[in-house]
Amino acid sequence: MNKFEIGRYFEEFTVGETIYHSASKTIFESDNNLFSLLTMNHHPVHTNQDYASKQQHGKILVVGPLVFSLAVGITVPDISGKAIANLMYENIDHLAPVFINDTIYVRTKILECAPSKSKTDRGIVYVESVAYNQNNEDVLKFKRKVLIKRKGV
Repeated sequence: MNKFEIGRYFEEFTVGETIYHSASKTIFESDNNLFSLLTMNHHPVHTNQDYASKQQHGKILVVGPLVFSLAVGITVPDISGKAIANLMYENIDHLAPVFINDTIYVRTKILECAPSKSKTDRGIVYVESVAYNQNNEDVLKFKRKVLIKRKGV
């Protein structure tokens, strides 16, 4: 039986490469409601159809941190599966609204790769991930630095 492997080692990242992640997620009303409850975001634009229908978009908006969390999760098998740590996130930009029943996909561009200056068994991979919906419309983007294990070290 083959051993389960997740993620890439530091040496397996190539600057300039764009990865189209194979996972995706349709956001259901139950996802949005549970996330809103768990995070105590009770704004009615996320949970009240009557209220949301009278606002700018005319329907319930998916709470933004849920979209961000899904985007990060979708990237794990390809980006941070062998991570020692996520070092930082930056520039989380909400580019367009996300609605109930939208499907989220993610692509990630490898921006930089640098060996660790203090430890030889790891390196830092700097990426930009963009979440987009079923209409190929970008809805969210962010950058992050991930500390990744080196192969065979």
